[in-house]
Amino acid sequence: MNKSELIEKIAEGADITRASAGRALNSFIQTVSDELSNNNEVTLVGFGTFKVTDRAARSGRNPQTGAEIQIAAAKVPGFKAGKALKESCNP
Repeated sequence: MNKSELIEKIAEGADITRASAGRALNSFIQTVSDELSNNNEVTLVGFGTFKVTDRAARSGRNPQTGAEIQIAAAKVPGFKAGKALKESCNP
């Protein structure tokens, strides 16, 4: 499912226009992004939790040359599924 198909499903499920559903989805995405950029968690009970985690620095290899390179530490977004979402995948 891509973004436009998701917008269509939201519009049908909420009985709103596709334009309104698109604005709502964009607002949700922007809000989650803003909260994660401020190192805050976004928890949707039953669905899951979006949070920022730290990835440690590590060494890797350049696939073209095989030379060893250093990969810098980074903060990465993560998602942990909630119980209801997990259960919906395994009926």
